[in-house]
Amino acid sequence: MANSVLNVETRVRMGKGGSRKVRRDGLVPAVVYGKGIESLNLRLDPKDLQQAIATEAGWNTLITLKGDGPFDGKVVILKDMQIDAIRRDTKHVDFHAIDLTSTIAVMVPVQPIGKAQGVTEGGTLSLIRHELEVYCLPTNIPTSIEIDVAHLEVGEAVHIDEVTLPEGVESLHDVNFTVLTVVGRMAEEVEEVEEDEIVEGEVAEGEVAEGEVAEGEDTAE
Repeated sequence: MANSVLNVETRVRMGKGGSRKVRRDGLVPAVVYGKGIESLNLRLDPKDLQQAIATEAGWNTLITLKGDGPFDGKVVILKDMQIDAIRRDTKHVDFHAIDLTSTIAVMVPVQPIGKAQGVTEGGTLSLIRHELEVYCLPTNIPTSIEIDVAHLEVGEAVHIDEVTLPEGVESLHDVNFTVLTVVGRMAEEVEEVEEDEIVEGEVAEGEVAEGEVAEGEDTAE
């Protein structure tokens, strides 16, 4: 499991005014929450945050907070990051403090392995679920959920009950939902191809070609 260290500071001023002051200083306001602890208000350098999650685990990286405060040494994972729609800079961050001995729920990306037979034959691999919610110990969080798709023909799918999860990882679900499938061309696309195959100048049944006269039609002026 990927691990990082992140230096943070206690945020004194609260509310919108305090958050704006933090951003004017070039930092990002943040909060840490979790079972059995009081919420902690922090501020941090956005570059340090990006470096902390620049691992193969991404948001599921186990981050150890460092600094002068009650947060020092706490292990957290990133739960939410608000991004400015225009400037694309980070506006606020939520961390979830975790117990390394307790199971947690996390979202893990799906990674298809191989090239589906149906794709070779002209179909398309459609990823219905890009991520799966799984339950495991923080130290067992997988980087991705790999699914072998090489055997899939057009029209075939992989459902959650067919997914082999790593040891110590489970998925709790009531519905056997589709994770990915191989689809062929849509009916409309087939019809368009058939229309394009009509030879230019060929007359469809019941139509009269240009310059010809239908049977029984008077040509006299």
